[in-house]
Amino acid sequence: MSAANPRLPASVAWLGYGGLLPFALSAGGSLADPVHREVWQQALLAYGAVILSFVGALHWAFAMGANEDRQAKPLYLWSVVPALAGWVALLLPLLLAQGTVLAALLLILAFVAHYVQDRRLVRRHPMPGWYLPLRLRLSSVACLCLAAIPYASR
Repeated sequence: MSAANPRLPASVAWLGYGGLLPFALSAGGSLADPVHREVWQQALLAYGAVILSFVGALHWAFAMGANEDRQAKPLYLWSVVPALAGWVALLLPLLLAQGTVLAALLLILAFVAHYVQDRRLVRRHPMPGWYLPLRLRLSSVACLCLAAIPYASR
């Protein structure tokens, strides 16, 4: 279970919320600039894949600290899933006619799945009380921004 809900450190807030700027700018460009929509959408997908890889690393770190292989193995396995999902998402536009839309949907699904895994992680490992609420806010905004791709592509 997470510790009591202490105040979100200012540096974490700046970095976390600041990290949403590329999502928001790319999504806005995708919606407002039809001439360059494809570029904006590719930028959005690329940033989503990078951030998805980043959030998976926490599970790897906890796996390294696990006392038993039985506890570590699922954490190691999950920690690479976000990176693999991001990689597949970046390949989809190259392979399929509707690949950009499918890639956005895959990234949204992966962010939701990762939040579910984060909730499981917090039940087993002590985390700051601000962690899950922050992850929910950041992932929600990321997913809303990624949803601009199917919306703009309709």
